[in-house]
Amino acid sequence: MARKKKNKLFEAVEVLDAGAKGKSIAKAPDGKVIFINNAVPGDVADVQTIKKRKSYYQGTAVNFHEYSTKRVEPVCQHFGTCGGCKWQFMDYKFQLEYKQQEIENNLRRIGKIELPEITPILGSKEIYFYRNKMEFSFSDSRWLTMEEIKSGEEIENKNALGFHIPGMWDKILDIKKCHLQEDPSNAIRNFIKIFATENDMPFFNAREQSGFLRTLMIRTSSTGEIMVLLQLFEENREKRELLLDNIIAEFPEITSLQYVINSKGNDTIYDQEVICYHGRDHIFEEMEGLKFKINAKSFYQTNSAQAYELYKITRDFAGLEGDEVVYDLYTGTGTIAQFVSAKAKKVIGVEAVPEAIEDAKENAERNHIENTNFFAGDMRKVFTSDFINKNGRPDVIITDPPRDGMHKDVVAQIIAILPKRIVYVSCNSATQARDLEILDEHYKVTRVQPVDMFPQTFHVENVVCLEKR
Repeated sequence: MARKKKNKLFEAVEVLDAGAKGKSIAKAPDGKVIFINNAVPGDVADVQTIKKRKSYYQGTAVNFHEYSTKRVEPVCQHFGTCGGCKWQFMDYKFQLEYKQQEIENNLRRIGKIELPEITPILGSKEIYFYRNKMEFSFSDSRWLTMEEIKSGEEIENKNALGFHIPGMWDKILDIKKCHLQEDPSNAIRNFIKIFATENDMPFFNAREQSGFLRTLMIRTSSTGEIMVLLQLFEENREKRELLLDNIIAEFPEITSLQYVINSKGNDTIYDQEVICYHGRDHIFEEMEGLKFKINAKSFYQTNSAQAYELYKITRDFAGLEGDEVVYDLYTGTGTIAQFVSAKAKKVIGVEAVPEAIEDAKENAERNHIENTNFFAGDMRKVFTSDFINKNGRPDVIITDPPRDGMHKDVVAQIIAILPKRIVYVSCNSATQARDLEILDEHYKVTRVQPVDMFPQTFHVENVVCLEKR
């Protein structure tokens, strides 16, 4: 039997750069790249490799000789274990620099296109407590910290209400305080955990597919409204009503309290009936006087303040003068479509999720917007020549696709009709760059504006304006 190769320890390695997915980059003595999961550019550390590939290593810093001047003290007690805020130990101004760098590198290296000067990234005013939606999981066998394991003490209460440990589908880290969503989010979560434990309500066991309490979702809005959704694995009316009644008593400010009974193998709620127990089945978000209804299954940008900035940039890039037909591809609940509608002749929104389109129509009616039309269906099947003949040839296309970017058939259809301008909003500049390269023969990139929606993480949005050559 071949002897298993031992992972290597590289000593006093200088961390050189930040890479994709929150990893930092160093060079091994043999010239290969090392991707490090817990270091900041400028650190000097001993790195223990955990994987070896043909052209790179993956590793963890195990001993620091020098700390980077780009480091800051993480504010969260769970940082390093939770995995949600991978850059919380990096000063925010450097987070922005590396996000800008990633976008510029992707557009130039993958897109291989001529670019204008890229506008400096628009940072978020709030770098903590900026999310309007959080989802937590219950577990009866929580993740134990190294300190707890080393103590040797028997731990009786293993209930957890928190986040999945990265790479561990069945292990949940119990969260005491999360710095991503403003109060009363933490208070609601902690109350539910303590009350459920004291009243013998079984937490979910993912391996055995058993228990009562499964997940918790909390949504807030800039208007001050709060939605709480509990997902239960099985019905137990007595326990359910006891818990829900006490949540209402403790937090009377809750606008919408709902629940789902879901005993299937996964915890997605999109194919489940959501039951409203108290209040209404939705909350409202507001932007420039427009009101957007958000229910338990709605998609809405999770940073409301930065979403407003993103939409203003998108509207500005669209350069509308009032007589244009605009297509909003991947429209979601039609937020961007309605946001730009006052400056357009007509806006056509297309989205794959039928429920989102119903929300878009309802929101448009509520906002007294009469020049929008919304259609549900697979984008490459809906966005056809027949569809365009029926609804009008677009002067401007706004597109905000998922992380995979636009389907090649959608790109081909855009090239076939050649609108005068395209505004491409993306949460993944790598796939955006791929699509821009295809469009480059017909379009010139005239403006680029990165927007940071998610401080303390490596995620970043980017808006590009393309003008027909």
